[in-house]
Amino acid sequence: MNAYEVNFDGLVGPTHNYSGLSFGNVASTSNSSAVSNPKLAAKQGLQKMKALHDLGFKQGVLAPQERPDVASLRRLGFGGSDAEVIARAAKEAPIILAAATSASSMWTANAATVSPSADTADGRVHFTPANLNNKFHRSIEHPTTRRVLQAMFADEARFAVHEALPAQMHFGDEGAANHTRFCADYGQPGVEFFVFGAAAFDMRYPKPAKFPARQTLEASQAVARLHGLAEDGVVYAQQDPDTIDAGVFHNDVISVGNGEVLFHHQQAFLNQAAVLDEIARKLAARGGRFTAIEVPRAEVTVEEAVKSYLFNSQLLSKPNGKMLIVVPEECRNSERVWSYLQKLAASGGAIDEVRVFDLKQSMQNGGGPACLRLRVALNQAELAAVNQKVLMSDALFDALNGWVDRHYRDRLAPADLADPQLLTECRGALDELTRILGLGSVYPFQLV
Repeated sequence: MNAYEVNFDGLVGPTHNYSGLSFGNVASTSNSSAVSNPKLAAKQGLQKMKALHDLGFKQGVLAPQERPDVASLRRLGFGGSDAEVIARAAKEAPIILAAATSASSMWTANAATVSPSADTADGRVHFTPANLNNKFHRSIEHPTTRRVLQAMFADEARFAVHEALPAQMHFGDEGAANHTRFCADYGQPGVEFFVFGAAAFDMRYPKPAKFPARQTLEASQAVARLHGLAEDGVVYAQQDPDTIDAGVFHNDVISVGNGEVLFHHQQAFLNQAAVLDEIARKLAARGGRFTAIEVPRAEVTVEEAVKSYLFNSQLLSKPNGKMLIVVPEECRNSERVWSYLQKLAASGGAIDEVRVFDLKQSMQNGGGPACLRLRVALNQAELAAVNQKVLMSDALFDALNGWVDRHYRDRLAPADLADPQLLTECRGALDELTRILGLGSVYPFQLV
């Protein structure tokens, strides 16, 4: 192969907890105040990464962030030493402390939107970190995300890492969770598919009534401009507002694409037939044959899809031309969803294999296999230019498991977020991690 799709999975951070911060994400809010296990969460993620690496897929890791974010707490008026800032926030505004302590950067599908060099005007791979403006606990991620991406993709002749879009609701950007790319081959020009929840300036577009539409049309269009994408290589589609109100807070909860295939629910998009036709036409002009696998609501309802995270899955291209679908254990626990997957694998179509992973620690916060990874299509020269220390190997897997054992707790209750020692533990862990991954000084405590 001349090009590959590399999945960069987020390492779960030491402060992984259940604070129910993500309104619109049913799993997140329903598990609020539960006791988490950061060590188990990190190891569940590592097991998935290593298993896919062992199957021959290109796999990398993306580092977590410093938490609690004391600098954000200081900007909100909490003063004193770091320990005093945390103590005061815990006493006066515990929900703000919880937001500043969230390990949500683990879901790297929201880290950035990525366009490969085959699609861009200047022939570089482009990254735009997501501003994640809809949720405070996520809106504080993008400065560190950008520094980490720059440390991973440092060759400016091959990679362009932009700043996030303006941190304002009109340009709300949730990254690759609302972006898919279709292509005949990863190294050939493709069609980039941007899905939005609402338009900020054009009132002709409908909006959900219950939950927020996190991605705007204007943000998607801005990213396409920044990346130098041609109009004939871009498709914009709006999520069905009713599915957002059913808990589909990102497009990757209701559809997933890879290569020439889109696996999606019957109620994924507004004007769905026209959307699929536009993808097919534009992909055909670029040498591809589009296949849409539509799951009817008679077989799997939107509610069942949200509960099982059927579509928050990974589609991976195998050497035999078929695809493997990676799903969470919750799919096997749903009789109707599991029955559908068995039938799908046996159908003779594009998807012929199902792999199940236990990601319960992530799933209880509303993040499945697709949430945990950022897809980056790279040709051979670009892959060689990536910081090689972030690419999965037997040695890195062993090193990261040992790192987790040294630095992670196996129990974190809501009351534990007030413990100033948690910040000390997190900083110690990240200081060692930067050496393991060759990231240099990317964290705020290292930049002081």
